Amino acid sequence: MKRKKTFWNSLVVKLLLSICLILLPLVVIHIINNYYSVKVIRNQVVLSNKNLLNLHMNQIDYSLQGVGNYVYQLSENDDLIFYQSSADVDYNEFLKAKLRLYNTISSQAHFYTTIDSIFIYSIPYRDMIYTHFGSSPIERDSISTEVRKKLEQEPEQLLNNHWNLWKGNEQHYLLYLIQNEDVYVGAWVNVEKLITPFKFIDFGDTGRTIITTSDYTPINQKGFIEKEGINLNLDENSNEHPYLISGKTDSYIIINETSSVGDFNIFALIPENAVLEKLPLLQRISSIVTFGAILFLIIFIFLMRKIFLKPIQQIVIAMRELRKGNLDIRLQQNKSSKEFEIMNDSFNRMIKEIKDLKISVYERKINQKDAELKHLQLQINPHFFLNSLNIIYNLATAKEYGLIQEMSKSLANYFRFMFKSNSYFVSFKDEIFHTKNYLHIQQLRFPDALMYHVDIEEDLLNHQIPPLMIQSLVENSIKHAFKIGDQIDIFIKVWRDKEDKNFVCIHIEDTGEGFPEEILDSLQKNKPLITSDGKRIGIWNIKRRLELLYGKNQTNIKFANGDEKGAIVNLRIPIK
Repeated sequence: MKRKKTFWNSLVVKLLLSICLILLPLVVIHIINNYYSVKVIRNQVVLSNKNLLNLHMNQIDYSLQGVGNYVYQLSENDDLIFYQSSADVDYNEFLKAKLRLYNTISSQAHFYTTIDSIFIYSIPYRDMIYTHFGSSPIERDSISTEVRKKLEQEPEQLLNNHWNLWKGNEQHYLLYLIQNEDVYVGAWVNVEKLITPFKFIDFGDTGRTIITTSDYTPINQKGFIEKEGINLNLDENSNEHPYLISGKTDSYIIINETSSVGDFNIFALIPENAVLEKLPLLQRISSIVTFGAILFLIIFIFLMRKIFLKPIQQIVIAMRELRKGNLDIRLQQNKSSKEFEIMNDSFNRMIKEIKDLKISVYERKINQKDAELKHLQLQINPHFFLNSLNIIYNLATAKEYGLIQEMSKSLANYFRFMFKSNSYFVSFKDEIFHTKNYLHIQQLRFPDALMYHVDIEEDLLNHQIPPLMIQSLVENSIKHAFKIGDQIDIFIKVWRDKEDKNFVCIHIEDTGEGFPEEILDSLQKNKPLITSDGKRIGIWNIKRRLELLYGKNQTNIKFANGDEKGAIVNLRIPIK
């Protein structure tokens, strides 16, 4: 929620929104105006061409219907009786009837120039007569042969008082047929001839007139239809307008008319760019204004970004880096304006002063930390020191010179280790040697009352550990677990963490009475145990040194009691 609020509160966002609120309504109005104008012009062009297409289709249908009526009348001609199978006439009479029929259809030829030929075919005599107009003689002979074959095989498909679309060997034709017993009377026309008048209609430079079957399969211009990916199926048109807009390369407005007397459709493909060319000058001016407004917005945003927004963005980025603690960030001098130049220079000076001040404070903290660590390392148990001197005195009184020498040597090694190290880390080897030396001193103090066992992996001996870490935990066990008259065993084990090889685990366990419940609860909850007289400072000393040396959450120390008895301390620290 906070991030969303920060986004909308940004100066850049507010500036861009203000510009958009000013220019966006203007752009939207012009876009709507353009869309509406294009829609109106398109509808007007479609309506005009639709009416023209309808007019030509009506003329074609009227001509075809007239031919059909004539064919019907011709089928009732009395001379057709000479072509019937039941006719028993003289051959001369047959020839005279054939001549009269030919003269009849030839005399009417100039009235029906729409079609290619009118024909009469007798099945019994396998004889056909037809008019000689329209197509070439070779084509007429070829078509007459195909028509004869069609009539002899499946004429019933054509007897429906309708102009049927029929594909010849090379062309598509419309065929009209009426049967009178064994005689067929009909007419045919090349479909390409039907669209000849449409060639004089201006559909644009790339416009086309397409004739299709009743199921919208194109008869002509098939290559063009496939190349442009044009869809002619108006049944799929879910648009409320009586036209389609289709095409991959160029968009075409598609309108059609269906013949009422034949199973064919005529489509007009009008290129949309030809329609848009008819837009008025005002519409073009509106488009230019819209384009100019968008271009102005882009240029304005570009200039504002370079002069105003980019310097601000650099300052914001620098502030974020500063918040992350990066005091090395600097702003480049912006020469676009004097104001930003002053701001960048002031920012750089301020960061430099902050960095110098922080370094000074940091150095002071380091010195303070060093002093604290040295103080912690030099804390010596005065009771242990005094007790050791008393033991030497008592041994001297008893003239135990051998024990005095051994005790003196162990104490010398002990205090040499305590005072010689100015480092915050020693090797595990030295720390273990010091711990064993300390335990040997305790064995001299309490003979036959203390036993210890040390187990450390060989590859860890040269790695580093804070000094007195293991010895302090062992000292704590002796201090709180040992009772005069009882025997205590101390176990020390050091190994590399199996889950993370970069950590080492230290386990210290004794066979004493264990931690008291209230002390163990405080240790597990990390509560301070230092009393008013300075007792129980050892564990606090260890925790504080670990925090100063490794930082918080890098080490882990746990306290517990054994299942039967004894205290357990587990320490996990990074390998150094």
